[in-house]
Amino acid sequence: MAFSLPALPYAFDALEPHIDAQTMQIHHDKHHQAYVDNLNKALAGSDGENKTLEELMANMSAYPAAVRNNGGGHFNHTLFWDILGTAAPQPTGDLATAINETFGSVDALKEKMSTAGATRFGSGWAWLLVNDGKLIVSSTPNQDNPLMDIAEVKGTPILGIDVWEHAYYLKYQNRRPDYLKEIWNVINWEAVSARYKAAR
Repeated sequence: MAFSLPALPYAFDALEPHIDAQTMQIHHDKHHQAYVDNLNKALAGSDGENKTLEELMANMSAYPAAVRNNGGGHFNHTLFWDILGTAAPQPTGDLATAINETFGSVDALKEKMSTAGATRFGSGWAWLLVNDGKLIVSSTPNQDNPLMDIAEVKGTPILGIDVWEHAYYLKYQNRRPDYLKEIWNVINWEAVSARYKAAR
């Protein structure tokens, strides 16, 4: 069964002024759609056609680069749209407790993730993930993610920040650290908390 582009769960301009509407439209309708289209082409006629995204990630070393790049792009962006929004601007409950116990504070987590994103050479992602019940910050190149069997740091991602230039260049140009500062204003911690609960 072919993969399809999920609808954006809010308007293109919902994250203004932190992420501009034009970036959101191009990012979702053009970039993410291309990952979906190219993934379907790469899987056509193979055993991967009947796999879920998670199954593909878990056995990614068995697939060609086109599946790795586009399957990762589809999974990563689907998660990205889900954890963005204007609701729940601060973590609460079990997630807040775990963040404070692991990193010392929410601000310390933000700094650690922003550093992971800022220091990722070229294109990639910064992640907050769960491994054996513990929270970990990591980053991956290109469209890799912690679910892939080839990832250096493995786990279940619950928050991902896209640091490809197409995620921020129209508004922030080459100022990736500025984008990484602003994006915390539009993280929907309720969605992150739900992923944390499921991952545990």
